[in-house]
Amino acid sequence: MASSSLARVLSRQMHISARRHALSKFSMPAMSPTMTEGGIASWKKAEGESFTAGDVLLEIETDKATIDVEAQDDGILAKIIAPDGSKNVAVGSPIAIMAEEGDDLSGAAQMASEAPSAPSPPPKAEEAPQPPKPAEAPEPAPSQVKPQESKSELSKGERIFASPIAKKIALERGIPLAQVKGSGPEGRIIREDVEKYQPPTAAASATTAASSLGPATSLSEYTDTPVSNMRRVIGSRLTQSKQELPHYYLTVEVNMDKVTKLREVFNKTLGEKDKAAKLSVNDFILKAVACALNDVPEANSAWLGEVIRQYKKADISLAVATPTGLITPIVKDVGSKGLATISSEAKALAKKARDGKLAPQEYQGGTFTVSNLGMFDIDHFTAIINPPQSCILAVGSTKPTIVPAPEEERGFKTVNLMKVTLSSDHRTVDGAVGARWMTAFKGYLENPLTFML
Repeated sequence: MASSSLARVLSRQMHISARRHALSKFSMPAMSPTMTEGGIASWKKAEGESFTAGDVLLEIETDKATIDVEAQDDGILAKIIAPDGSKNVAVGSPIAIMAEEGDDLSGAAQMASEAPSAPSPPPKAEEAPQPPKPAEAPEPAPSQVKPQESKSELSKGERIFASPIAKKIALERGIPLAQVKGSGPEGRIIREDVEKYQPPTAAASATTAASSLGPATSLSEYTDTPVSNMRRVIGSRLTQSKQELPHYYLTVEVNMDKVTKLREVFNKTLGEKDKAAKLSVNDFILKAVACALNDVPEANSAWLGEVIRQYKKADISLAVATPTGLITPIVKDVGSKGLATISSEAKALAKKARDGKLAPQEYQGGTFTVSNLGMFDIDHFTAIINPPQSCILAVGSTKPTIVPAPEEERGFKTVNLMKVTLSSDHRTVDGAVGARWMTAFKGYLENPLTFML
């Protein structure tokens, strides 16, 4: 009995004392295989509050969604290390001190102070620049700011020495290397220097400007919004895709008359059973995409460096706009599903995406992406490929258009045309392959009854 208690204490890296003291560190969990860092959206339990297994402890902001973290066992949240709003917290870094019922909580603060300080800088960094600023900032006139900056940052026209990874991170985050103080050999800027860099906050600069220039000068007419993890990753990946992938674009016009009529018939039938069930044009598009991928499987592929992977099922990523950025939940194996199933799954995923409640397996993966801006009355646009996928389809609005019709007495007729543009990666999908896919896709939409064959 005594040996098991001793083993339990030692396994939790605690020292033995007269009172029970079995506190443990709770680290930032990896919410997906590719997650390296995340943010603390909010804690759902307060310090000193107890919880039971299944309770939501906190919400973690990943690069794609905000995810609830549930407690696996009963316990007490003894001390929070990374508070609400903390960003760029590395996976595995301590974010809280946990205890069990009956544990001595007096050492929680000390244990928190001994934890690595990686998660702490985000909230503190906003305050840290302010004390030195007043010492350097008694410059009432803007003309004094420039000489001081150029003196400290670019004196004698010296070259800025930084590691490649530091340069890459600085470029992605828009950090001026000239303002970063290097801690490496001979003042070389390393990764940690860039990651710890914090520019003066908008509030601090606004306060300084207001106090130095007086009431006659109004505050700047703009608002600085902190970049979320999702927005940062979106910007980085799309920039990388546009720079590294050899995009090319194919555009066709699709006659949507038959889809429009068939949709009306289906919705009338579905409405009699369930008034909430309605098929959208996008449901027909997703089905047509899957059918075309079955006919031209080369488009359902991914560039993986040494190999080109060709998928057997059409797992279609659906671009959804959310308040924090774009996310692409996946409708799995669309080719094997009917229109009603596709419609209900797509609606459910879109709602979860907007609520920030997607699970990692619901947005990671996908073999082909569809981005539809037709509901915003956009005629035509081109989309950026979502690597490692090979294609993304940009869908515009459907509009009545007059076209030549020799068979008609008037010589013309009005049809509902929709423009779609396929962006393809030329490394995996040649132009002729893309053209064959577009022909197949157009054929399915212009003859939607073929979905049922």
